[in-house]
Amino acid sequence: MYWNSLNDALRRQYGTKVYKLALSSGCTCPNRDGTLGTRGCIFCDGAGAFAEAGPVRQQIEAAKARVASKAGPDAKYIAYFQSFTNTYGSVERLRALYTEAMEPDEIAALSIATRPDCLGPEVLALLEELGRQKPVWVELGLQTIHPASAVYIRRGYDLPVYDQAVAQLKAAGITVVVHQILGLPGESREMMAETARYIGTSGADGVKFHLLHVLRGTDLAARWAAGEVPILTLEEYIDALEACVRSIPHHVVIHRLTGDGAKRDLLAPLWSGDKKRVLNAVHRAFALRDVEQGSDL
Repeated sequence: MYWNSLNDALRRQYGTKVYKLALSSGCTCPNRDGTLGTRGCIFCDGAGAFAEAGPVRQQIEAAKARVASKAGPDAKYIAYFQSFTNTYGSVERLRALYTEAMEPDEIAALSIATRPDCLGPEVLALLEELGRQKPVWVELGLQTIHPASAVYIRRGYDLPVYDQAVAQLKAAGITVVVHQILGLPGESREMMAETARYIGTSGADGVKFHLLHVLRGTDLAARWAAGEVPILTLEEYIDALEACVRSIPHHVVIHRLTGDGAKRDLLAPLWSGDKKRVLNAVHRAFALRDVEQGSDL
């Protein structure tokens, strides 16, 4: 059993445990402000994940306090702008946010979640400049390579936009991490593996696998309530995840094997609310099946 996990990769690089600190940039999204749409992607609840609002330094200290019982005095951290589209704003404002987040000595890297269609020339130049100070990661929400699925989730851009973004980020020396959702309606296990294989050969340095969650207040929730959205069982998710891991080259770092939505808003699948149980089940199944990353390539 083998996969190239983020925890192992960071320990090799820094020699200690590295924690991600979820931050909010206050940015919105072109899929919400009327540029592309007003309701966001079909699964987005509009709450902006879990990050707090407020000054960046204050957010960093609050996030560090939440992991203080686990982190030792020599722990390192990644400043992670997680909510919405964190390159969607003026370069001057972004520069101030990113610079403040990178300033503390204990911050080992800057990670920025965004859309491939929100990386203009000025933003790319800023990321390249900052990348000469500390490592910069950009996380791209691809989710799927299949056109029908992209339309269904209202992603708002075509696959060549993603390809161009990866090429430009790599040319700027930026680490690229790509998000994939497993369990989109109409996608088979083989289709999910095709997306993983594409990510692995696209130039991406890392991948995050997420389960499709139905969250209260989303357009997906309304379709689920109407019986239009089939939801994976835990066993089906593990099978799909195995196919994807076997389709990813060894050099690509797997940042996440599953994700968990806010429990207060989670409608389905309820089994995903116990992340520890899910990860234990994944690890057991992978050990029994001797899953090796990239074995199907």
